Amino acid sequence: MKLNILYFGLIIAASAFVSSCGNKQQAPQGAMPVEVTTYKVTKENVSVTDKYPGLVVPLQEVELRAEVGGTITGIFFKDGQRVSKGQKLYEIDRTNYQAAYQAAKANVQVAKANFEKARKDAERFKTLAAKDAVAGQKLDYALTDLSNAESQLALAEANLTTAEANLRRSQVVAPFDGIIGISAVKAGAYVSPGVTLLNTVSTVDPITVDIAINQREISRFVELQKDQKQTIADSIFTLVVNGDPYSMFGKVEIIDRAVNPNTGSITVRISFPNPKSELVAGMNGTVYVKNKFSEPKIVIPFKAVSEQLGKFSVFVVGADNKVEQRLVELGSSVGTKVIVLSGLEEGEVIVQDGIMKLRQGSEIIVK
Repeated sequence: MKLNILYFGLIIAASAFVSSCGNKQQAPQGAMPVEVTTYKVTKENVSVTDKYPGLVVPLQEVELRAEVGGTITGIFFKDGQRVSKGQKLYEIDRTNYQAAYQAAKANVQVAKANFEKARKDAERFKTLAAKDAVAGQKLDYALTDLSNAESQLALAEANLTTAEANLRRSQVVAPFDGIIGISAVKAGAYVSPGVTLLNTVSTVDPITVDIAINQREISRFVELQKDQKQTIADSIFTLVVNGDPYSMFGKVEIIDRAVNPNTGSITVRISFPNPKSELVAGMNGTVYVKNKFSEPKIVIPFKAVSEQLGKFSVFVVGADNKVEQRLVELGSSVGTKVIVLSGLEEGEVIVQDGIMKLRQGSEIIVK
């Protein structure tokens, strides 16, 4: 019997402990009022600068790989130099490809001659058959020969196209204007089609910087993308690399097609002029974006905000001079103040100084 009473008592105590842990920390009954200063929540016209970590990436980048097999017989550039679209970069031994092209070309000429002969024979037998001057079987043979000759010509022309393409691919050219890297092969090396990496070419001017923005900001960046001239004129996008501000301003080049469901962010690509090649792919930097709000925003002193486990809250003063601890969502900082995105309304009064002594339901005395 005693054990049952003890067991029942432990259950009651445990239940009370769990219940107390699930509630907000309340001010103790009969506690002395806390002396504080307050702040009336207002809206202000603000302009802030948001910053985003950025990675410098080429607007275009292509790996050059051999499309035909053979030995490298020529390299026609210096590592790291600028190249122009169509400029010859590598040459693969062309001897076999040149011979195959000439042979395919000759085969086309033979096939054309055979086709022409078969066509004339078929026309002649058609005329004779119309006059019953030749057996119908001979006309059938002539038409069959014409069909075969036509197929042989098509095959020969297809082989010529392949031979011509292989001959052309034995010379590797720059796909666009840009800068070429350090060659991965040297003259005399054997390369395999589709396998051997020769080099990489990337654009350098303009160059781009990738940043990740929150999905809530997409509409804002879409508008900035539409008004490119004004964006540059107002220096909306600026870049800092290695602590030094970059001298030219950027614009929105691309907004990615989809939001990352794991992070709730989307990639935006900002392009910057790079005539002196000061920005190099792979660099890390910070992109600063001016944010001019079209309407006033709620702004409060940052010292009025408390933070716990990544959540932000303020103490709102009630009519009975007791405070309510309320969660808020914060935006950008504006000097010593911060924008409140949600959780507060204009005209409410919050505690500005003395928040460390407050609990939910604490009574206050305003200085």
